[in-house]
Amino acid sequence: MIRSELIQKIADENPHLYQRDVEKIVNTIFEEVIQAMSRGDRVELRGFGAFSVKKRDARTGRNPRTGESVAVEEKHVPFFKTGKLLRDRLNGK
Repeated sequence: MIRSELIQKIADENPHLYQRDVEKIVNTIFEEVIQAMSRGDRVELRGFGAFSVKKRDARTGRNPRTGESVAVEEKHVPFFKTGKLLRDRLNGK
């Protein structure tokens, strides 16, 4: 599901809301999650999962085309851990 499909589904299920308002709500939620993660905060949606930021240390990697060693800088990457409810549903429980 992509963002526009999510907005459409929420708008269809809530006919009392205008689609432009649903779009603002969804965009605000995503923006708040992004801002929280950029500050290094953890975002937890109970039953769904938790978003956090993990630090990857600098390391020496290899260019797969040439086999040459290259320095890979330290970086921060997003990480998602599923919640128990989502995990159980995916596993048919």
